[in-house]
Amino acid sequence: MKVQVLYKSKTGNTEKLAKAIYAAIPDPDKDIQRLEGQKNYDMGDVYFIGYWTDKGTASFEILDYLGELHNKKIALFGTCGFGGNEKYFQRIEENVKAFIGDDNEYLGAFMCQGKMPIQIRERYESMKNGENDAKVEALLRNFDEAMLHPDRDDMEKAAVFVNSVFEKLSGEGANC
Repeated sequence: MKVQVLYKSKTGNTEKLAKAIYAAIPDPDKDIQRLEGQKNYDMGDVYFIGYWTDKGTASFEILDYLGELHNKKIALFGTCGFGGNEKYFQRIEENVKAFIGDDNEYLGAFMCQGKMPIQIRERYESMKNGENDAKVEALLRNFDEAMLHPDRDDMEKAAVFVNSVFEKLSGEGANC
């Protein structure tokens, strides 16, 4: 079975996660590539597709690519600046997995927090107006926490996710 890791990364967070996922894949027939306009939809049998989060979903390029895959096994992974909220991660997963066609097998998703560009922090700081200071302080605390991610713990959890995907595949009689 051929395993393909494809990803889009804006700040390096998703690329870091993609490399950890690639390293954890036990199958020797594997490849990793940044998604840069590829139109080849037969790069593998199993796909790990990674994305950074923008307004609660993935980039159009990721969504378009997902929509063109057929008869594949697909696992998702992603990063987002806002962390610590499993429901938010699940909402992002739902928004992205909606683009996976019914003829594919969905294998699950892994999400973790990732650092954001400093311009986001500057925007948060400029939002303070005396009435919303508590909310802005919470955004700033989240920003500062995000600067530490993805961290070693996130990479270990990504490897556990990969192992769970391959356990599912081996349970189906896949050659892993």
